[in-house]
Amino acid sequence: MNTIITETDGKYIVSLEGELDTAHAIEVEEAMKPLHDVNGKDITIDCSQLEYIASSGLRILLGLLKSAKANGNKVVLKSLNDEIKDVFKMTGFIDLFNIE
Repeated sequence: MNTIITETDGKYIVSLEGELDTAHAIEVEEAMKPLHDVNGKDITIDCSQLEYIASSGLRILLGLLKSAKANGNKVVLKSLNDEIKDVFKMTGFIDLFNIE
């Protein structure tokens, strides 16, 4: 699992690559921790290389969304594959996030 965070054009882009399962959740959560304190910069999560997401991964994204909203920022999920989009639909998360 790789978590790559870059800052471009006044926003953060997080690229998730691999399987965001329980075994990798702590690593991903630690990598994304600095984003919880960001003010004035939106966050895009690029999921084009994300192959799988477990409930622990959903929890990480939900925590980031709550922090971003509290700081006046927006979180956008981009390029979800059909399987991951189905997980978001089944859990109701599809209605919580902006998805492109």
